[in-house]
Amino acid sequence: MFENLSDRLEGAFKSLKGQGKISEINIATTVKEIRRALVEADVNYKIAKEFTDTVKDKALGQEVLTSVSPGQLMVKIVQDELTALMGGEQVDINIKGSPAIILIAGLQGSGKTTFSAKLANHIKTKLGRSPMLAACDIYRPAAINQLQVLGEQIGVHVYADIENKNAVDIAKKAINYAKTNNHNVVIVDTAGRLAVDEEMMDEITRLKEALNPSETLFVVDSMTGQDAVNTAKAFNDRLNFDGVVLTKLDGDTRGGAALSIKYVVQKPIKFVSRGEKMDTLELFYPDRMAQRILGMGDIVSFVEKPRSNMTRRRQRNCKEKFVKINLISKIFYSS
Repeated sequence: MFENLSDRLEGAFKSLKGQGKISEINIATTVKEIRRALVEADVNYKIAKEFTDTVKDKALGQEVLTSVSPGQLMVKIVQDELTALMGGEQVDINIKGSPAIILIAGLQGSGKTTFSAKLANHIKTKLGRSPMLAACDIYRPAAINQLQVLGEQIGVHVYADIENKNAVDIAKKAINYAKTNNHNVVIVDTAGRLAVDEEMMDEITRLKEALNPSETLFVVDSMTGQDAVNTAKAFNDRLNFDGVVLTKLDGDTRGGAALSIKYVVQKPIKFVSRGEKMDTLELFYPDRMAQRILGMGDIVSFVEKPRSNMTRRRQRNCKEKFVKINLISKIFYSS
């Protein structure tokens, strides 16, 4: 993921290679290339311009020390600003309540049902809770069947009422079932459409009003780029959700959704999902995503997974980048 964006940003930093100091001329060239890379990654031009203006101001305000090159300093500034653009800090899911109710929303094909099962598995295995899934897509029997199959795979009960065509009623009955069967988290999978429409918006709004969920998550396909951001805004205007989930990050994503969505809806990205396996759900860490975008994604893997199958050369490169970033961070924040 993000290969094209990473390559373009690396190319932008190369314009500072060999430069002895930061100047308005060499910064202008670098910033122009960074902006172009962001726009090509499907980031809205206004967001890209504001981002690069901030980077430029901070770069020109820094004095480069002999131990740090202009290129290294620019990488550090861009990393910090990417982290801030994507939310700054990791935000946990809220599972308070008896039971806690998590409402899942999104368009058809966004990976919503698969995410619901992954989330149930995460809550069960990582948080030690007893979750239950509620199948509230009253339009697609295939979605109910899919949820039941996934629920069986992870050992989580799925409440379904195929004959009932009232999503609010199904959800309420599911919650009552959870209370009497010692399930302390209910994840409500809802219907999606191929595009935003009034009927879908009315239904998901009624569900939220009736259930008063502790958490409402909006699931978006990260491969759709800026379209995902526009859809998220339309949902948030009506639903006022609590957080965003980015799916299909293992595909050919250009990065636009990950970089733009927090800026547009002012809601945190809470999870990222890759592939179909139930253990491929990750908490979203803005700083780690920034590192990945800047081609330093293996640093975290190296620290957390020492037995990974990285080659010795990649391990050595990761160590070198890790040392450089630590050095630059100390200089950057002490100056």
